[in-house]
Amino acid sequence: MKNTILTISTVAALCFGSMAQNNAGKSDDAGRITLAAYVPAQVDKMGEAARNMLTNKLNQIVTQNGLGGSAANERFIITANIVTVSKDITPTAPPMTALNLDITLYIGDGIEGTKFASKTISVKGVGSNETKAYIEGIKMIKTSDPSYAAFLDEGKNKIMKYYNTKCDFIIKDAQSMATQNKQDEAIYKLTSVPDVCKECFEKCIVAVAPIYKQKIDRECKLKLAEATNLWNANQDVNSANSCGDILASVEPSSACFKEVQALSNKIATRVKEIDKREWNYKLKEQAQTSEMIKAYRDVGVAYGNGQPKSVTYNVSGWW
Repeated sequence: MKNTILTISTVAALCFGSMAQNNAGKSDDAGRITLAAYVPAQVDKMGEAARNMLTNKLNQIVTQNGLGGSAANERFIITANIVTVSKDITPTAPPMTALNLDITLYIGDGIEGTKFASKTISVKGVGSNETKAYIEGIKMIKTSDPSYAAFLDEGKNKIMKYYNTKCDFIIKDAQSMATQNKQDEAIYKLTSVPDVCKECFEKCIVAVAPIYKQKIDRECKLKLAEATNLWNANQDVNSANSCGDILASVEPSSACFKEVQALSNKIATRVKEIDKREWNYKLKEQAQTSEMIKAYRDVGVAYGNGQPKSVTYNVSGWW
């Protein structure tokens, strides 16, 4: 691979034409809008089995309409509330419970508690008791119904508007995190903007570039110091291999990479002297332009995966 040196900011600018999309269908899971299915515990008469079934129905609806997937940011949710419109006992042997239910679906910002869109469907469930009738009613939700498309489009457009109107705040917040040595968190925040939100996505990629540079410069110094101390303590093949593991993870765009190269060459020379063979460790090569956004997102995804999986959503006032 050719080691062409590009500044991080230049790489970010060059990436726009190829990476920014306005079409969600052409984006991967990390780059498109996704909705997390959420059913709050306080929904009327909702047992665990019914809650799980309703959650699965919501997941099917968003997946079949291109909004499902592994969201890096679970800020935006699809949720539901169920209201029992009527309850009747059938004149049959044995008697059955019949429920008419209104199920209202909502899309919104689960963190700020802002509702974006809603849609109500009516279903009927019949069972040997009220709980079973309730579950049968949920089963009647037709996840392939084409009428969901307009509802989801409304929610998606509101999410895109959210990013484009709050973009400057998102960037300033991330920059503030970076000044506190929270570069990974800052990168996570900036790379969570879907690339279907083209305007904000482009601004965030420009903003993430110097923060990413701060991160790799800081890590370079730490790794170089660690490898240097290890090598100075014991200059044998085992120490050389341990140093190789450390140095091989240093990004070539980092400020101290020339010092990393010098230490690596020094170790390689010593290994050849004491072991009569070539040292097999190789440093990273300069990333290509097309790889940089993936590098940013990898940092963001790694940070996101390390966060608590349980999220408390604010849906008060939605119903």
